[in-house]
Amino acid sequence: MSLPFLRLGSVTKRYGHRTAVDDVSLDVHVGESVVILGPSGCGKTTVLRLIAGLERPDMGEIWLDGRVVAQAGRNLSPPHERRLGYVFQDLALWPHLTVGESLDFVMGSAAVPRTERAKRTREILTLVRIDTLADRHPHELSGGEQQRAALARALVGRPQLLLLDEPFSSLDPDLRKTLRAELDSLQHALELTTVYVTHDREDAAALANRIVEMRQGGITTVREIAREKRRS
Repeated sequence: MSLPFLRLGSVTKRYGHRTAVDDVSLDVHVGESVVILGPSGCGKTTVLRLIAGLERPDMGEIWLDGRVVAQAGRNLSPPHERRLGYVFQDLALWPHLTVGESLDFVMGSAAVPRTERAKRTREILTLVRIDTLADRHPHELSGGEQQRAALARALVGRPQLLLLDEPFSSLDPDLRKTLRAELDSLQHALELTTVYVTHDREDAAALANRIVEMRQGGITTVREIAREKRRS
């Protein structure tokens, strides 16, 4: 078997006397969709933040695309060098920027040539089905449109890894089901490697190749999900 694209090796993260992530080891291979499932406070969001470089592990190592990006007490690679997209639970859309401007900002930070940015913006907004909304600010968008805008921002830099932190938790069930199906289609169309955090078992069943369950900072079970069954 090929080496994993992402590897967490015995990673621990503490906040004072509280252990948020306790000796977690996890491999994610290219093209996999791994869902981390668990209740609030179990450490799943902290795992995402460690992968993204927004936190430093107190113990253990994190490997990304064959290189160590973090080890005990330090990040060796900053977030902007990790080639990943992140959809936050609260979406964290920039209120002063339109949808198009936020994508342009991301591409500028990733050194995408200015001549390529308009074309890529059109492509990604069409992909997430908000191609007519490039000139809207976040407060002018519906909840579902905001979700799509956040996903577009995460994807426009063409990340090697997509991280999603309960992005649909605030939506009504029907819209949640629709966006879940759209994300599943995007994962397959773009061959995305994803790590998706949720407390919702329906999200996990719909999106995962593997479900990793967490409790009290540690992994309790790992279950493979047959792709044929998941896609039916």
